[in-house]
Amino acid sequence: MVDLSTAIGGIPLSSCIYNASGPRTGSSAAMAKIAASASGGVLAKSATVASQTGNDQPRTWHEENGSASLNSEGLPNNGIDYYIDPKTIAETMGDQSKPYMVSISGKSLNDNLLMLGKISDVINQNPSINIAAVELNLACPNIVGKPTIGYDFEQMEDVMKQVTSLPCFKGNKPLFPLGVKMPPYFDRPHFEQAAAILNKYKSTIAYVASINTIGNALAVDYYAEMPVIRAKGGFAGLSGPAVKYTALANVKQMRELLDESIDVVGVGGLTSGKDAFEMILCGAKAVQIGTCHWVEGPSCFDRICNELRDIMRVKGYTSIDDFRGKLKEWSKEGVALSRSAKAAKKSSDKMVIKKNESEDYRILISVLFAIIALLLADKFHFVSL
Repeated sequence: MVDLSTAIGGIPLSSCIYNASGPRTGSSAAMAKIAASASGGVLAKSATVASQTGNDQPRTWHEENGSASLNSEGLPNNGIDYYIDPKTIAETMGDQSKPYMVSISGKSLNDNLLMLGKISDVINQNPSINIAAVELNLACPNIVGKPTIGYDFEQMEDVMKQVTSLPCFKGNKPLFPLGVKMPPYFDRPHFEQAAAILNKYKSTIAYVASINTIGNALAVDYYAEMPVIRAKGGFAGLSGPAVKYTALANVKQMRELLDESIDVVGVGGLTSGKDAFEMILCGAKAVQIGTCHWVEGPSCFDRICNELRDIMRVKGYTSIDDFRGKLKEWSKEGVALSRSAKAAKKSSDKMVIKKNESEDYRILISVLFAIIALLLADKFHFVSL
C-alpha cells in the first residue's frame, strides 16, 4: 500500500501534492475544483488588502513546446476579506475535510500586518473555521515599483520581526501556522543569509515554500519584434519546466540550512510524478503545482499522484518518508546503475514498438485478405458488390 500523506507545519495533508497560490485560485468556484481533485489541500490566491484587477493584458505567455511560461499578472485577486469569508471557504471546500490555506502578499509591511490581523479576528470569531495556515509571500517580483523582500535581507529581517511580534503568534502555540514563500537564490551566501533570518524565527515559521518565479525574464515575439508581455516593458516572472532545476537546488540548499523544525515545500517546474519524486528526494515534505495546474487544470493532481505512486511501487517505497531528503552523493556505482536502468528501458521500449508494429502488420494483412476475398467472391458471383 503506497501512502502519499504528509504534514507541513503540523497540518495533515492526505497527499503531499497540492496547488501553488496563483493559477486557478482566484474564486471559490475555481478552488472547489482543486478541493474535489487529488490535491492534498487548497491554497488560495495571494491576497492584497483590497481587490485589484492586476496588470494590463496580455500579461501571461506559454512557450509553444511547454518548456516555459511567463506571467506579469500584478496580483489580480478579490481582496483578503473574500478569501477569509466563511461563505467563500464553504463554497470552496464543500464536504471536503482537506485543509484550506490563505496566501497574502501585501503592497507594504503594514498591509501584511493588517491582513494577518483580519485573519486572526475571523479565526477568533469562528473557532471552527477551516483556515489551516497562512502563507506570507516574500517573493513576488511582479508588482511595479516594489522590491522583492526576500532579496533585501535588512527588510526581510524587519518584516519577520514585526510579523512574529503580532499577538496571534505569541504564547505557547500560534493561532495558525505561518509559511513563507521565498524567491529563488543562486549564491550560497544568499542561501545562508536567508536561512539565518528564517531560523531566528523558527518558533513561528512552520514551513518555507521554495521557489517563486524567477523574476525579470523576457520573451520576444520574433514576428512582431516586441515583447510577448505588455506590462513592465515585457519583463515577467519565469515559471514552468525551465525553472525545475533551480527549484531543486533551492529545496536542497534550504533543507540543509534550515532548522529541522521548519518544513520545506518544493515548488517550481513540476509536471509529473517523476518531478515530484525528485523534489521530495531533495528534502521537500510536500510539493506545490503551479504552471502545470494553470495549463492542464485540476486533473493534473490526480495524474501526478498516480504517477508518483507508480514510481514508489517500482522502487519499493510505501511512504514519502522512505526517500525524503535521501539524495545520494554522486558515485561510479550510481552511474553504472543509471546506465543499466536506461539501457533496460530502451530495450523494453523497442520491444513495445516492435510488438505494436507487428500487430499493425497483422491487422493490415487481415484487411488485405478480406478485400481479396470480397473481390474473388464478386468475380465468381458469390456476392454482389
